[in-house]
Amino acid sequence: MSLIDRLMTSESLITLGAIFALLLFSAFFSGSETALTAASRATMHKLEGDGVAAAARVNKLIARRERLIGAILLGNNLVNISASALATALFLNLFGDSGVAIATIVMTFVVLIFAEVLPKTVAIARTNRLAMWVAPGISFFVTLFAPIVLVIQTLVRRVLHLFGIDIGEEQDVLSAHERLRGAIELHHSEGAVVKDDRDMLGGILDLREMEVLDVMVHRKNMEVIDAGQPADVIVREVLKSAHTRLPLWKEDPENIIGVLHQKDLLRALSKVDWDASKLDIEEIANEPWFVPETTGLQSQLNAFLRKQVHFALVVDEYGVLMGMVTLEDILEEIVGEIRDEHDVPVQGVRPQPDGTYNVDGSVPVRDLNRALDWSLPDEEATTIAGLVIHEAQTIPEPNQVFVYYGYKFEILRRHRNQITALRVTPPAD
Repeated sequence: MSLIDRLMTSESLITLGAIFALLLFSAFFSGSETALTAASRATMHKLEGDGVAAAARVNKLIARRERLIGAILLGNNLVNISASALATALFLNLFGDSGVAIATIVMTFVVLIFAEVLPKTVAIARTNRLAMWVAPGISFFVTLFAPIVLVIQTLVRRVLHLFGIDIGEEQDVLSAHERLRGAIELHHSEGAVVKDDRDMLGGILDLREMEVLDVMVHRKNMEVIDAGQPADVIVREVLKSAHTRLPLWKEDPENIIGVLHQKDLLRALSKVDWDASKLDIEEIANEPWFVPETTGLQSQLNAFLRKQVHFALVVDEYGVLMGMVTLEDILEEIVGEIRDEHDVPVQGVRPQPDGTYNVDGSVPVRDLNRALDWSLPDEEATTIAGLVIHEAQTIPEPNQVFVYYGYKFEILRRHRNQITALRVTPPAD
């Protein structure tokens, strides 16, 4: 009997049909694995909220990811091994002893192309749509294979436990915030998210990790007014200031007794026919609001909104004045620098022709990172001078040079124990 005759027998045709059906199942499992594991959880959550039943089914499957993967792998291996066994039997019948080698070569090629690469490529191109399409079928197999998968999971956990590896039921390496941050950085690197949007979205995520100490205006940079001065002098100082809210101190610059608002001052002046000598400045001022330096930015933002107050004074654990924080300071961590027609730009960063930057020591590290797209760490120090001191573990002298994180820092000026100016050379591209 010729090869064609042997191939056209009913037994061979049934075997070929079974192999073809098993390869279709293999393609289904492979494509489903890629689609369901790569499906956007945010998109599925939104679609579920819009009443899409298929998206709800996808979310249910993804919620038990280990069970899902176990069922898919079990089904995929079952059909692949079955197809290979049938192909081996068929080729042995057609080619004799050489059929084993031929079956191995043919099935490797067929499975790789048509049951792995092709369905996975389609799944990558149509991830969310395919995930919703395959969800009903995969749900059936997850339920069908549940007892076997449970046994396999238990066995795997026991074996891993012998090697000191414990896998929790709901173990997740990354938090939701870290996953969001990673997604933002990924899309930025791919060009889908511009730098300003990346900084804004990153700023929102950073609020929960920062304290008011990180964004406050230090007390030595605060603009304050001596309440003991004549009222007309105070009025002139308030009107010359670029700020609408100014702390008042008495006897000691750190003894803040109130916060004077320009609008309240002008309203009071209008009531006394603009005669400043008739004003009681302390009576016009609002009561100061003190907050601990360890208050989280998210909590402080919520407190500002709840109290409908835009200004707070920051104190340390001993009650000593450390600085002040405003609602604008917190919002600037999200949207970047906010300037109006009365703001005076701070000349803290001066680009040099050779590609270096002369930077005032008081410039915050976060502001440098935002403005120049640098990646200096800001966990241990707020200002650029503080970062160098933290890394050097000493107070550097002028002309000393340090290299940290790929950046070169040259100390230009120092006043007593404070670094006032540095030259920073960023790493080469």
